[in-house]
Amino acid sequence: MTIRLLLVDDHAVVRLGMRMLFESEPDMEIVAEAANAHDALLAVIEYKPDVVLMDIGLPDISGIEAARRIKAESPDTAVVALTIHEDKEYFFKMLDAGASGYVPKRAAPEELITAIRAAAANEVYLYPSLAKYLVKDYLAQQDTAKERDSLDGLTPREQEVLAHLAEGSTNAEIAEKLVISPKTVARHRENIMRKLNMHSRTELVKYAIRKGIIRP
Repeated sequence: MTIRLLLVDDHAVVRLGMRMLFESEPDMEIVAEAANAHDALLAVIEYKPDVVLMDIGLPDISGIEAARRIKAESPDTAVVALTIHEDKEYFFKMLDAGASGYVPKRAAPEELITAIRAAAANEVYLYPSLAKYLVKDYLAQQDTAKERDSLDGLTPREQEVLAHLAEGSTNAEIAEKLVISPKTVARHRENIMRKLNMHSRTELVKYAIRKGIIRP
């Protein structure tokens, strides 16, 4: 399978470097480039890329908001953040916006290629130095009064849906795997969010890891 890429960075020389890197990969094709979030969203609508590689620092709106809009417009398009920011504030906000990867600009080219392939395979890639934030957050959660031994009243079917959601599957993919309708999946998802009092996929991932539903 050829991974169709959209490159988003306001520096032409950075985009050129990325183009040279990815064009040497036989399984990757660059379908478009953009210098700002507005043009990126238009490109997503027109080309429906598999992966958007995007700088967080864009000139019109933040990459965080851009990622949120891209995922709303094209849920099956994965977003990988390429950034100079390595603090947990940006990290968690980007994950909450729906990003499938978070890679610092100091990373080796091989790391970036790995992140793109992981995102295209509907997996999440976190640069090792940043993944520690999820681990620390997980350990902190264990010490809170919210930690319970039960699965908080989730039905067996809701636990199945939760596992697939935490692994990055879309509603349509879950429906196909469980042989139910997407509307039923959406209803299970709403019930899971309500029972767990959670509002984002990142919270669900951390919960699923904490409860042993999926492995980190």
